Amino acid sequence: MRSILAAAFTFMLCVALPACGRDDASRAERDAEIQKKIQEGMQREKQLYEGMQKGSENIQKQMEEQSNKPGK
Repeated sequence: MRSILAAAFTFMLCVALPACGRDDASRAERDAEIQKKIQEGMQREKQLYEGMQKGSENIQKQMEEQSNKPGK
């Protein structure tokens, strides 16, 4: 009985282990999709940062203009 269970377990292992590596194509697709999403996120973050920088520059210009106005 013990040898039958050992043989069955060995057979199942021999069948199951090679099946684990067959998913390389979908893994590559997932990796490419993840890389694409990361790059899109980085582009959005860069645009957000540039917008914040421009807004800061505009505020500085407005403050300088207000401080340079005569009459105050």
